[in-house]
Formats: sequence, structure tokens, C-alpha cells
Amino acid sequence: MKLPASTEWVLHCATTLAQLEPGETASTAQLAQYYDLPAPYLAKQLKALVKAGVLAATTGPRGGYRLARPVTEITLLDIVEALDGASSPYECREIRQQGRGALRPEDCRDTCVLAARMGDAHQAWRASLAGVALAEILADIPATAPSRTRSILRDTP
Repeated sequence: MKLPASTEWVLHCATTLAQLEPGETASTAQLAQYYDLPAPYLAKQLKALVKAGVLAATTGPRGGYRLARPVTEITLLDIVEALDGASSPYECREIRQQGRGALRPEDCRDTCVLAARMGDAHQAWRASLAGVALAEILADIPATAPSRTRSILRDTP
């Protein structure tokens, strides 16, 4: 499975926002400059996180984005699903019932074993992401990262 680059963007942006002091926000422009990303496209991704309840947005001259929930309540799965959805990347088209090797319909009453295993793998991947909160990510970054992040964002127009 390959996720779009925008998934990496929002994972990093959410982690960046998690490093801010309570009440602080960062604008799309600040986040785009911080990671050298195209601001218009990043804005669309951040809006998807707002719609999913991961981020909150404020308007005005000092407006921007902040986390909508505590870091202990936002998982990597929340962020990934906000952009990429929850559906499995594998779709069984029942080709076992096609072509010269087609099985009889009565031999295909049960779910295709390959579809079942791919579904199991997708559920394991989702469970793994659901088990990691932003709080855990913050605990694993260098201790100097939050103050550095806040300083750089404050100096970015």
C-alpha cells in the first residue's frame, strides 16, 4: 500500500501543532514554510483534518490551526483516515470465477481466502495506527524539538 505524500504532510503538521503551547496556533503559511510545502494544497489537507475533528481552525489576523483534542486522544489512524478514508486498499473482484480456471459458483460461497487475508492485514495495520497517540510521538521526539519548533513558527510570518 502506498499513501499519498499529503499523508506525510499532515502527520508532520499535526505533530508540529502538538508542540505548541496551549492556545497557540500556526497558519497554513507558517506550516507550509516550515516544511517547504505548497500552501494552497496543504490548506486543503488541513481543512480535511478540521472536518474530521482532528484540528480546529480560527480566523483573523492571528488565526490558524491547533489540535481539536488532547494529544492523548488523537491517533495516527485519526489523521490518516481524515485524508485517506477507512476503506481497504485491496478489492477482491472474484477473478477466481473467471477465465479458463473459473471455479464453480458453489465452490465460491465462502469469502475468497486472499480477500480474507488482505482484510486481516488491513485491520492489523489500522489497529497498529489506532494504538499510537500523538502523545507517544511527542514522547519520542528530541527534547529540544518543541522549543525549536515554537521559535521557528514565531519567526515565520
